[in-house]
Amino acid sequence: MNEITVSAIIACGGSSARMNGVNKQLLKLDGIPVCIRSMLAFEGIEQVSEIIVSAREQDIPTIKQLAEDYKITKFKCAVKGGGTRQQSVFAAFMQTDKSTRFIAVHDGARPLVDSEHIKKCIKDASVFGGAVLGVPVKDTVKLVDGGMIADTLDRRKLYSIQTPQIFRRDVYVKGINFARDNELDFTDDCQLAEAVGAKINLTLSDYRNIKITTPEDLAVAEVLLRNIR
Repeated sequence: MNEITVSAIIACGGSSARMNGVNKQLLKLDGIPVCIRSMLAFEGIEQVSEIIVSAREQDIPTIKQLAEDYKITKFKCAVKGGGTRQQSVFAAFMQTDKSTRFIAVHDGARPLVDSEHIKKCIKDASVFGGAVLGVPVKDTVKLVDGGMIADTLDRRKLYSIQTPQIFRRDVYVKGINFARDNELDFTDDCQLAEAVGAKINLTLSDYRNIKITTPEDLAVAEVLLRNIR
């Protein structure tokens, strides 16, 4: 089998509306910026050959400087994101080395992702063509229609999907071409692969891999980080 090489795309855009306008990617978590913690999770993984960040245009100089300050040796560049997640990830994808075999897309706002889980996700993607991290849902989930409960979903089959989401390069290209040809814009990268019939493996993660969206999430992440050490 050909050597596994991975281009990691870190999505660091977003309006930060639920963070009172403060860019969550640049906030410090136990002294280290959130986006840098996400990059560091990929930095030490042998199969990862490069890291490309998509971000708001005004944040690009700061992210470049932070990557240099924290010695992210695999950092290649930061690019201006688009109006949607799909557009932002694609902008970063266009900067990836064409020789890499896999594309890993990760939320910059998930700074507590475990590198061992990333490695397992890469391994699963190399077997199945695509893999994503996820955890079983804890709550009972109801299907609601018009404000009324229509059905109770089987919790045993439900998972909360996290990142990274990792795909063979050709699978991602096929998905993005399909989306563009049909004027579709997906909020989840995995949907691109699903749309072209790709089978995606669910790689078990843990509940610490939270996404920082609100100030409360940052406080929770601080607690989780203390417990990890």
